[in-house]
Amino acid sequence: MRRFRMLALGASMLVLLSACSTGGGSPQPTTGVSSAGKPTIKLGSDGFYESKLMAEIYGQALEAKGYKVDRTAVGIGDRKVSAPALESGQFDLKPEYIGSGLAFYDATKTTGDPAGNASALQAILTGKGGGITVLNYSPAADQNAFVVTKATADGKHLATLSDTKAVASQLKFGVATECGTNPVCATALKNAYGLDLSNALPLAACSQPMADALAAGTIDVGELCSTQPDIAKNGWVVLTDDKHTQPADNIAPLVRNDLLAKVDMASFEKILNDVSAKMTTPDLTKLNAAFVVDKKDISAIAKEWLKTNGLV
Repeated sequence: MRRFRMLALGASMLVLLSACSTGGGSPQPTTGVSSAGKPTIKLGSDGFYESKLMAEIYGQALEAKGYKVDRTAVGIGDRKVSAPALESGQFDLKPEYIGSGLAFYDATKTTGDPAGNASALQAILTGKGGGITVLNYSPAADQNAFVVTKATADGKHLATLSDTKAVASQLKFGVATECGTNPVCATALKNAYGLDLSNALPLAACSQPMADALAAGTIDVGELCSTQPDIAKNGWVVLTDDKHTQPADNIAPLVRNDLLAKVDMASFEKILNDVSAKMTTPDLTKLNAAFVVDKKDISAIAKEWLKTNGLV
């Protein structure tokens, strides 16, 4: 793959010659290759804010090393939209929650072991869209969490998801909009706990509307992300997934192999892997709080975290 570095060098010389011949300012590249000979990275993500935040962190880390980043596909939609878009080459790179990403393709292979999930996901993605590589996953993990208020937990004697079965008729569930087709949501909870979520209120995954609905009592059980700051802020109770339906969801970048063929693969992967290695679950929870509670801009949150961790 390193042979492509010579092609990239040739492309950069053409850009420089073109710039000299115009007599004007440096032109914007029109071929998807920067003046430094590095390809523009088409960045994508799922639609919820944590995924967009992780994409921004990866994007800024790449920009600090001289890459240009196209953010058009950031927040493109849920996995049923983002996965085919990555496979088709609509964008090159996205942060993925490896357990849920694996479940999208084959829910029978998901486990509570992040290494196993990453390996199984890689085996599947090797044959998708010309090949997609799963880079190193982070210590940070964000599982789907089914959450109740402390008043509901105390009043209904709820500590585990199994406890909800006896009082299911008294509970209004709020779930992600794709729960019905997500194998680790409606199907998993039906099979493991006998819960029928067909009448649950659909709301955006890991969103403020879901948290607001739980706070307002519109729903009694809400599907949130385990790193969502509303949980600690409100003293809510995460129901233990005692049947282990939710896979280990550590975060890893997925990168198309045709992009890796255009870069110095070792240095490119190191940029992203260094970011992943620094991201912990407590950090991710704090970053989410900066967005949700402190109302900070995602770009500013990403920049501050990267600087704090010596990555830019």
